[in-house]
Amino acid sequence: MASFNELPYPRRQRQLVRLVQRLGLPKNAAVNWQLLDLALTHPTANPHHNNDRLEFLGDSVLLLVASQFLYERYPKAKVGTLTELCSVLVSNLRLADLAQGYELGDDLEAADYYRHNTSELADAFEAMLAALYLSTGDLSLIQPWLLPQLEAQAEALLADPTPTNYKAALQEWTQKHHQRLPEYRLTSELGPPSPHYVTEVWFDGHCIGQGEGRSKKSAEQAAARVAFHSLNPKLTTQLSLGTDVTSEPTST
Repeated sequence: MASFNELPYPRRQRQLVRLVQRLGLPKNAAVNWQLLDLALTHPTANPHHNNDRLEFLGDSVLLLVASQFLYERYPKAKVGTLTELCSVLVSNLRLADLAQGYELGDDLEAADYYRHNTSELADAFEAMLAALYLSTGDLSLIQPWLLPQLEAQAEALLADPTPTNYKAALQEWTQKHHQRLPEYRLTSELGPPSPHYVTEVWFDGHCIGQGEGRSKKSAEQAAARVAFHSLNPKLTTQLSLGTDVTSEPTST
């Protein structure tokens, strides 16, 4: 490991080294340890020196990685399909799942409640991406371990046999697992002459999906699809890599 910027706190340094190793990065990876430490410092641990700004940058880094991956991996996919896939891949629930898989909550300096909170884990994950990006100025510390995760999730989404009525599927899932219904909120309405609607679906106090369409119903279906794929636990299963896409998902 590079030692020029190691932390003055041996215990924290060892903790972050173990995290980097869980990511599968080589021992000589040029990690900026101060930035990685900052990325895993929540405002509740330090109100003035925390990961807020890194999370802002990491959001864009993640979107670039996911968008470039989808663009290159699925050259025949339509823009609508790519947009839907990307929305799920970068959703807070998916990011929190990844963060938990890498035990990020154990390394997050924060009040106990926030260490395993979905939103805060997602923010910390994005901040970590920013720290790794700034360490080298490129994606070399991110793509080797993140791309396989994105590919596995994308393949699972494309292979999912769920019917096109995602509103019904989402309602069935939330009732079965939580005995509550999702709520749809219209956030944007344009037209005529060319109507365009944007809808969010909320559940348990969180926005879990956003969709758009030429009618309110189609926008709700699009939002429900994103939410369903984010919530459905079977999609956490890692599928085999390298499967070709033979057909487009049905439009909603």
